[in-house]
Amino acid sequence: MIGRIVEIADDRRHLFVNRGFMVVRDTEGERKELGQVPLDDIAAVIANAHGMTYTNNLLVALAERGAPFVLCAANHNAVGVLITLDGHHVQAKRIEAQVEASLPTHKRLWAAVVKSKLEQQAAALEAAGAPTAPLLALLRKVKSGDPENVEGQGARRYWNLLFGVDFRRDQDGDGVNALLNYGYTVLRSATARAVVAAGLHPSIGLHHSNDSNAMRLVDDLMEPFRPIVDLKVWQLQRAGERQVTPETKRALVRTLYDDMQSSAGVTPVMVCMQKLAVSLAQVYMGERDKLDLPLPGLPLALAGSLDGD
Repeated sequence: MIGRIVEIADDRRHLFVNRGFMVVRDTEGERKELGQVPLDDIAAVIANAHGMTYTNNLLVALAERGAPFVLCAANHNAVGVLITLDGHHVQAKRIEAQVEASLPTHKRLWAAVVKSKLEQQAAALEAAGAPTAPLLALLRKVKSGDPENVEGQGARRYWNLLFGVDFRRDQDGDGVNALLNYGYTVLRSATARAVVAAGLHPSIGLHHSNDSNAMRLVDDLMEPFRPIVDLKVWQLQRAGERQVTPETKRALVRTLYDDMQSSAGVTPVMVCMQKLAVSLAQVYMGERDKLDLPLPGLPLALAGSLDGD
């Protein structure tokens, strides 16, 4: 089952557990109940407001179900994630294999992730009517571990091709940058759940190495899926939507449920994330050689929505 991403974006909201449901209550006036969501249906909760409160029982119930609780800053970036300590029945064995994986193995896997990201970026550019050759030309330059930082070279070309030569990626910026921040927060929460559910430790990354980043593996594995958010943001800003609003948030969350092509056929984006995390665990355990990365191309619903443009 694919769970729901639940976002709380309004101040003065109180969240608590009641009979298997997460209950949202307005803390002003009559403290009226605003809604209930079955706990077992929740994939992640994104706390994108600063006046909300929540009970410890809620956090425990979410952790027991492997649903991350994501805390957002004013720029819509994730600044904290509460995740379960017990995500898989052989978690200890898989984490032990993860820790013992060799540096050449990590370098080989990171190169595969970089190539996948470049392919997805090229697909996004093609859908936007922009040249793809500058990205595709970089594919053959990716070596084990990406020592020449081809990923960074691709990013510099990609942003200008997708959003124009004046665009600068700024995590503290508003407009398009804020939309990207929010979309990536949604991606990060879904990837975090996939990583923990696969029995892996989110701090032990393939490439990301910032000592202050407890989600290094999450940030590694979400890379091939970022272009999905990028293209949705491109579509929103072309339609005149340049701010983070309830409508644009819903549009970005819905990308997780769109179908895309995978080795197993048409599969929702969130399931592709889960398959990637599981395949990484299997590589660590010696059960397979390659990652189960999504095939090049856009989610089908997103591609279809652009056909008539």
